[in-house]
Amino acid sequence: MVSSSEANEKLVYDIRLSSIGPSQVTGDVIHEPSNMDLAMKLHYLKCVYIYSSEAGKNISLERIKEVMFLWLNEHYPSCGRLRRSESGRPYVKCNDCGIRFVEANCGKTVEEWLEITANDDSVQNLLVYHAPIGPDLAFSPLIYIQATNFKCGGLALSLNWAHLLGDAFSIAEWFNSWGPRMSGNKLKSEPSFTKPEKPKSPTPITKDPVTAKLVDPVGDIWVTPKNKCKMETFSFHITQTQLTNLQSKVSLGKKKAPEFESLCAIIWQCVAIVRDGAEPKTVTILKKDPTRKKGQLGNYLVISSVQTNISVSDADLGNLAKLLVDEGVDDGSKIEAAIERDDSSDFIIYGANLTFVDLEGADLYGMEIYGHKPELVYYAIENVDDEGVVMVHPFGKEGGGRLVTLTLPDNEVIKVKNEMRKNGVFPEHDLE
Repeated sequence: MVSSSEANEKLVYDIRLSSIGPSQVTGDVIHEPSNMDLAMKLHYLKCVYIYSSEAGKNISLERIKEVMFLWLNEHYPSCGRLRRSESGRPYVKCNDCGIRFVEANCGKTVEEWLEITANDDSVQNLLVYHAPIGPDLAFSPLIYIQATNFKCGGLALSLNWAHLLGDAFSIAEWFNSWGPRMSGNKLKSEPSFTKPEKPKSPTPITKDPVTAKLVDPVGDIWVTPKNKCKMETFSFHITQTQLTNLQSKVSLGKKKAPEFESLCAIIWQCVAIVRDGAEPKTVTILKKDPTRKKGQLGNYLVISSVQTNISVSDADLGNLAKLLVDEGVDDGSKIEAAIERDDSSDFIIYGANLTFVDLEGADLYGMEIYGHKPELVYYAIENVDDEGVVMVHPFGKEGGGRLVTLTLPDNEVIKVKNEMRKNGVFPEHDLE
């Protein structure tokens, strides 16, 4: 009998690693992460872009690497390596060591792969080469890009991205700026890594953030402490029609609740029912900062906490949605103040509370190559704490609905799926 690990080895094989850096010398430059960047340093984002055989037939690995050498001249911080200042605060030395580039082959067609992943999200990890930062900071790449050729000629381009560099909106802008160069074009204005200016007279904040969990110092191995139980990730597609139907169940008086809050209210209640006696009374919400400027790379998220004393499992869905819409308390300044007080502190954001992530407005399908957009884009968080994460992002072209990706304790997954099915959120055919 073939084990699942042996079967997975046959799915993706011929893995080869190399490095790609800027084609010209950057010089003596450093990139200083912001306090919010450092708060995110134990997390990683994994992203998968899958292209059809029609798109893949025009894309060679040689051309990908050739274009990236030139493109990275504009994005040299992503090619640097971490160092520590005399105080111990991490910074990026832009020494052109490069991103790690991974080449691989897959024995399935794109269509077959999408069928497999519809039932088992874990195989997406085969398309994303992941290695955490450390133990030697000076030799740890901040980004891995994997190019996997499917049997049919299709292609997957995947990233493992240190959250220290920026959030999911940053990845989309950063990677989308590479696509036009494959056709010999270039954006008029390239996105860039920037450090937010510190206020001249910051208000001292002594209260600890509700949305961040302080952990024991991890040193130079940037991974979160071991979870109490194994975490499992799964995703499902919810159509625009389904979203509209769900909104009709979630009323804010005379008006409907927004799509994201409607969906999160239902999932929040489903998780609460499963965690009978230990339902989550505090949740975290991550959204795009509305003041964020186009092309600004970094961690520019509004991180809010919502707390309640009511029984979530018995609550009216409209009341839960109202809490999510109206009662969020911005925790960002507290997180930044905590790092400012002690920049050697290590925090967990994702999963410290049950965490809802809204990627509305991220141009995930904007990575167009030779006129072809990806068939599927998949984003997930690496290193999630025990309370879990729910990430919601656009699916396909405009009006295609949402892809919902959840990371939860594995002993809760089937129960949460069942509760979501009862509420019309989770598709029947995806139940195990």
